[in-house]
Amino acid sequence: MRIENVPFCTVDWSTVPTTEHPGVTGKAIWRTFEQGNIRVRMVEYTPGYLADHWCTRGHVLLVLEGKLVTELDDGTEVVLTPGMSYQVAEGMSSHRSRTETGAKLFIVD
Repeated sequence: MRIENVPFCTVDWSTVPTTEHPGVTGKAIWRTFEQGNIRVRMVEYTPGYLADHWCTRGHVLLVLEGKLVTELDDGTEVVLTPGMSYQVAEGMSSHRSRTETGAKLFIVD
């Protein structure tokens, strides 16, 4: 990942407005900071969340709370718990998320 045109800055996530994104079930609540060529998000998935799409965007994702299941388009499933991350390049390994219990994530893409 190459971060371009982003000077040093801080984010107080408690002041960033939320947006809601419905899944097939449940919803994702995003707090989003965008500058230069990056998007940084704090994301909360409600219990029972299942993404409504297969994602091909590159990400670095860190689980802060809860338990996240990431499904790859080849059928592989990976369970992530607090302190675990995944990294995937743009256009590789289409993936989608789900959680039974809810999860809080930090994502850079």
